[in-house]
Amino acid sequence: MEYYGKTLCISARELVENGVMTQSNYCQLVARKKLTVARRGGRGGYALVVVSSLPDTYHDKLTKIYPDPSLAVLLAWLEANYEVDQAAAAYFADWKARCGRDGATDAHVAEYVTNASVLNACIRLYNNAKAIQKTMGMKYDWSMMAQAVEGYRMKTGHTLPTSMLRFRKKVNEYQRDGYACLISGKFGNQSRRKVDHKTERLILSIAIQPNKPFNTSVWEMYNSFVCGELDVYDPETGELFSPDDFTDKNGDPLALSESTITNYLNLPKNRVLISHALEDWETFMHEQRPHVHRHDGEFALSQITADDVDLSRKLNDTKKRVHAYYMYDDLSQCVIGAAYGRSKDQLLVVECFRDMFRLLERNGWGMPAGIEVENHLMSEYKDGFLQTGVAFSFVHFCAPLNSQEKRAESLNGAKKRSIIHKNHEGIGRFYGKGKWRMKSKKVSDAENDTYEDKKYYSYEQLVAEDRADNAEWNNSLHPNQKKYPGMTRWQVLVANINPTLERMDKLTLSRYIGERVDTTVRRNSTVRVAYEDWWLSDPSVLEKLKPNDYKVTAYYLPDEEGNPTDVYLFQGDRYIDKVERVETFNRVYAEQTEKDTAIYEDQQKRIGKFDGYVRKNAISRVGIMRPQKEATPLSESEELPVLDDCIGEVSYHTPDALESL
Repeated sequence: MEYYGKTLCISARELVENGVMTQSNYCQLVARKKLTVARRGGRGGYALVVVSSLPDTYHDKLTKIYPDPSLAVLLAWLEANYEVDQAAAAYFADWKARCGRDGATDAHVAEYVTNASVLNACIRLYNNAKAIQKTMGMKYDWSMMAQAVEGYRMKTGHTLPTSMLRFRKKVNEYQRDGYACLISGKFGNQSRRKVDHKTERLILSIAIQPNKPFNTSVWEMYNSFVCGELDVYDPETGELFSPDDFTDKNGDPLALSESTITNYLNLPKNRVLISHALEDWETFMHEQRPHVHRHDGEFALSQITADDVDLSRKLNDTKKRVHAYYMYDDLSQCVIGAAYGRSKDQLLVVECFRDMFRLLERNGWGMPAGIEVENHLMSEYKDGFLQTGVAFSFVHFCAPLNSQEKRAESLNGAKKRSIIHKNHEGIGRFYGKGKWRMKSKKVSDAENDTYEDKKYYSYEQLVAEDRADNAEWNNSLHPNQKKYPGMTRWQVLVANINPTLERMDKLTLSRYIGERVDTTVRRNSTVRVAYEDWWLSDPSVLEKLKPNDYKVTAYYLPDEEGNPTDVYLFQGDRYIDKVERVETFNRVYAEQTEKDTAIYEDQQKRIGKFDGYVRKNAISRVGIMRPQKEATPLSESEELPVLDDCIGEVSYHTPDALESL
């Protein structure tokens, strides 16, 4: 017998010469394809027949000629059915990545993949009754299989056990536990480590003390503990840790070097845990915790992002900073609203909203679809103006202290680096690095906030210069020049307005962020707001007022100079009317213009409309009389009132006069 490739074969000549079959039988079996010929004869060669393809009758004759051909047949079957297990390759590659620090290498991966592949072939044979009969006889022979696997070691390099019982046990473990049973116990075995899991957790627990000890101090405290010089306890349960649980194999205290302690404290997984325990939530979130990844939208005014900032330079009168509040368009990054104040309060926020809506109205743009804001200044409006669906369709309150969530935070920084730092001196921080460091010599005075070489500015100058910086920022190139080549931020804003925006709801805006004035309806026609008179739109508005109550509240959004624009009247929570400004005309006829004439005619129309409303709803008078009662006998001295007519005055008559009546 011989191998042809990986298949056990026997020459056709040997089959015929040794009487296994005749030449004619051989030719018939080949013609009927009941015999597999691995290699045909001719040209000086000889034909090779696959042993495993012999019919059972001829296979039995072959067994008598060759005393123990079964082992060779079994080896040939294993070689023919051996396949590299790709699932095992993926499993052990992942295992190596997870425990590479424990010494796992590519050689270990290759070894375990080969072992799994050999076991797969053995199990495949175990489940194939016909193959068992051809290779082993009537039943699965574990001893023969162990010998075959051992003989197969040279070709594959597997490390499966040689003993029949151990091999059989490994096959059962593999079927029960899968690939994990092939991994050596030295990987992940805590007993081989000087610093096991329990000791490592103790080191970490010492390292997260409130005073944030240095690595040297952690090393000293650990050694003091294992030597019994320092008590360590669980602060939650009060349980004392025993130094006897931290000993080597000889029972001596498990002493560790300073470098060992440092190495374990500096492991990436441990540094994360230490930072989580020692750092405040904001620092850990910004430096250690993963963050989400986002991309920009496609339309302007789909989302507004808002944030407050303190201008870098200080005021000359209070030595404090001017507070500013900005509204940015998320896509174009344009500043579309800005407000300034000496105090960071609700008025600052309201004025910024007003400034933004004035810009939107001037340009005829609709209501922004969404807005993202911070919590501390906007929480007052959560149940009102910034409730989803009231003014904006989408409202998002960013998490407190999470500056990376809010786009306006990064835009404030970008504007400061690219525009403000270029245009002005004194832009930076005392703890900044390089060009951002601003160091000044402090003057020791009562305020303890005065510096010798620091410049101070007026409020008006700081506000004017910041507005100029915003204009320069808006008209500078958009950072995404690949998508918007040659376009400024303002051009991107104008060219990409969201076409689905709703119209500006000035009624809602006026009520929530507008000026409020309590006033009274006068002469059934006007109210007085901001020192001006305003017409009711129609006399029928009077029907909406409460009984005997002419008091109303006027709301309006002021323009840049603080003057009212559209004025809306409410009585309580009920909308009453949108009023119109009263225009006056010159009472001197000689000086009247066409405009005066038009105003006069408009007022006459309004008065006529009122007269028409009164006539249309005029009240008809009804007659009233008292019912007549039967007269009763009276004494001569009694006088009774008698009605002269149904609506006349009362007259008094004597009894004699009654007779004449």
